[in-house]
Amino acid sequence: MPPTEGDELPDFEALLCDGETFRSTALSEALGERGGVVICTGFAFSAIAQNWWKQFVRAGWGEFEDVAVLGVSRDGPYAQNEFLRWLDEPAFRFFADVNGEVSESLDLLADRDHMANVSTPWRSAFVVDADREVQYAFVADDWISPLPREEIENAVADL
Repeated sequence: MPPTEGDELPDFEALLCDGETFRSTALSEALGERGGVVICTGFAFSAIAQNWWKQFVRAGWGEFEDVAVLGVSRDGPYAQNEFLRWLDEPAFRFFADVNGEVSESLDLLADRDHMANVSTPWRSAFVVDADREVQYAFVADDWISPLPREEIENAVADL
């Protein structure tokens, strides 16, 4: 079962990309002083991810004070860094979940119909405090619904 409010996200470790470099980093090290927003999506350059992340840029998520905005997708670090350069928002960073271990640790990994041998995380968002306790959780029950951006922003404001 994916994490819900009150749960603690696992302190997973994966390559964290910043648009230029990448290095193995634990979630606890990537969070800001107040916590973070963890957004899981299938692949960085998918149409849905492009739409979402450009909305986050326009909404000013890069200006959250002491709250990290962290993506998780199945792409490798070079694709993640290219996506971050395309977004042109230096505050955002992405975990490269190439083998699906991060998604599996969050119990989000799902096989994709009509995509042989491909699994991706359910599209989801978690607002966590600095101790990784989930203050807000959203897991989509389909592959196309948008994230509840205002609810996420309200949860960040309450950190």
